[in-house]
Amino acid sequence: MERSIFNHPCFNPEARHQFGRIHLPVAPKCNIQCNYCNRKYNCANENRPGVTSATLSPNQAMIYLERVVKQDSRIAVVGIAGPGDPFANPVETLKTLRWVRERHPEMLLCVSTNGLNINPYISELVNLQVSHVTITINAIDPLIGAKVYAWVRDGKVIYRGEKAAQVILERQLEAVRSLKQAGMIVKINTIIIPGFNDQHIPEMAKKMAELGADIMNCIPLLPTEDTAFQDIEEPSAAMVHQIRSQVKDYLPQMEHCTRCRADAVGLLGEPMSAQCQQDLYESSRSTVAPGDDRPYVAVASMEGVLINQHLGEADRLLIYQKTDNEFKLKETRETPEPGSGKQRWLNLAQILHDCRCLLVSGIGESPREILEHDGITIFVTEGLIGEELKSIFAGETPRNGCIRKAGCGSDCSGGGLGCG
Repeated sequence: MERSIFNHPCFNPEARHQFGRIHLPVAPKCNIQCNYCNRKYNCANENRPGVTSATLSPNQAMIYLERVVKQDSRIAVVGIAGPGDPFANPVETLKTLRWVRERHPEMLLCVSTNGLNINPYISELVNLQVSHVTITINAIDPLIGAKVYAWVRDGKVIYRGEKAAQVILERQLEAVRSLKQAGMIVKINTIIIPGFNDQHIPEMAKKMAELGADIMNCIPLLPTEDTAFQDIEEPSAAMVHQIRSQVKDYLPQMEHCTRCRADAVGLLGEPMSAQCQQDLYESSRSTVAPGDDRPYVAVASMEGVLINQHLGEADRLLIYQKTDNEFKLKETRETPEPGSGKQRWLNLAQILHDCRCLLVSGIGESPREILEHDGITIFVTEGLIGEELKSIFAGETPRNGCIRKAGCGSDCSGGGLGCG
């Protein structure tokens, strides 16, 4: 299939019956809280943004993608749309996009974001030939935005009220401007919230047009349980039609939106097949990336029986390999001395260059990012070494553990946000 920017079914209604897309749910963490959003996980029956049946590591996403494209030749677009925000998870997002571009140069790449943290990564998106970006903007007046956003987290600082709305608006406007300067196609998603921003949307459209946005998607609010806006009535068809008619004076409208999930796959409006659901589940349990032939697994253990040591406290790691019918301790490798900061973990990545996984009872964000960037999957677990190795070498997630992804707390032992 030849890559063409016109094959994106969300941006071109004429493409939606011929070309499909796949969303890879590698971004579990979000940096804002909208008052209409409840990002429930493992919820296969809800068709709305922010939900997925599983989250994937970049390695797992590639396994899943390979399975899907073998079955469905209509897939022309690979996107990342959550279930959180791609740029609240920049390491996972960019690694996934990079691998897709390397292995499937024919694919269009796109991301859907709230725009808060995309700006530092625009040049890399350009290098990866990401062609389509969607930004969800719900207000250009901070007084209105303050009613839409519960909070906005910029780095380690959390803002609320008008300040939160002002921070995200400034970033969004800068993002639209910069993305267009970089030559990308930009779509604006806006949630129609009756009584809050419905009268404000034409003004927004005018501003987005001035910034160069290409298309706008006015999406009716879907009242969602356990949110601040759960009792707001869904906009009527007449209200939606009127707003879209007004907005058309400024920007073309996407009127065929299907409120895609973070794990959507296939043609727009087409339900996920049972086979894709199975592929997604099996991929989320896998520990080995396509073509990854690294034979060893590293374990942090105090006595050689349990996985019971935090990486930062481990002065040595046990290296295991699989023989015909058993797991064998190949050797012990010393970890770099503390005190060198980031360099300590870069050195450790070299030491573990032939290991596919690292099993620990805890790990910090810096070593996690560095080791995962080197292709080493991190599992946080406290099980018996032998039992966990059985799962690992079978290509499954450890029985008692979780993939250590952005969003997991430092004490995560499974079941938390972002666990696979």
